[in-house]
Amino acid sequence: MSDADPDLDGAPAAALSQAEIARARALAALDAAALGDRLVVRAHDGDGARDALGELTGRTTETVTIVTRRGPVTVRRTDVVAAKPVPPPPPPRPRRTTG
Repeated sequence: MSDADPDLDGAPAAALSQAEIARARALAALDAAALGDRLVVRAHDGDGARDALGELTGRTTETVTIVTRRGPVTVRRTDVVAAKPVPPPPPPRPRRTTG
């Protein structure tokens, strides 16, 4: 992409920061994901960030809901920093028995 090429919002590419590019890609990944897909989403949380890893179960124009091992997490799209699809978790390891 050259500096004259527009980005997704029509702004010149040179005007975009790396954070803005990452956020645009994250939102595109969220929009492309189907309900039931496994994702990791990083979002602003106070002065830091939090990650939600799990299944996409809901999406509105303002939020996405990811069901994690600890339960559902609703993330505002305005807080999204990064997001990407992830593969399914590995199968559980067989339990070792002592004998």
